Amino acid sequence: MKNAKWMLAVSLIVLSSMAVAQSMGKSGVKAQVPFDFTVGNKTIPAGECVVQPSSQDGSVLMIRNAEAKTSLLIMSAPTEAKRSSADTVLVFERYGDRYFLSAIRVQGSDRTYRLPTSKEEAELRAQNVPATEQTLLASLK
Repeated sequence: MKNAKWMLAVSLIVLSSMAVAQSMGKSGVKAQVPFDFTVGNKTIPAGECVVQPSSQDGSVLMIRNAEAKTSLLIMSAPTEAKRSSADTVLVFERYGDRYFLSAIRVQGSDRTYRLPTSKEEAELRAQNVPATEQTLLASLK
């Protein structure tokens, strides 16, 4: 009986992590980003941006701009929203003319992939620079 309960728990964990990865799809999300933006410690130039899961549970994302030959891996925190997203979007925090990718939402999914705050963004917040949230429509690749 103990083994059956243990196997049930493991099965539920595996299935839930597969559902997270499935919500973004294997090939990920793409968007035409009209401005340079920062993720972690790296600036991604304007252009076509692709975000792909690099781990089964969606906790590691690869973000790349193939034209600019720029890519990086970054940890994300997949969280559950109260309701499914109406659109697939990239969410940016804007401070003046600086953009920081903060989250990815996928249409029809209740998952939001939150990205860590970079050191530069934390410094801007500490200086009380006003921020606005900018969303950019994306599509499943």
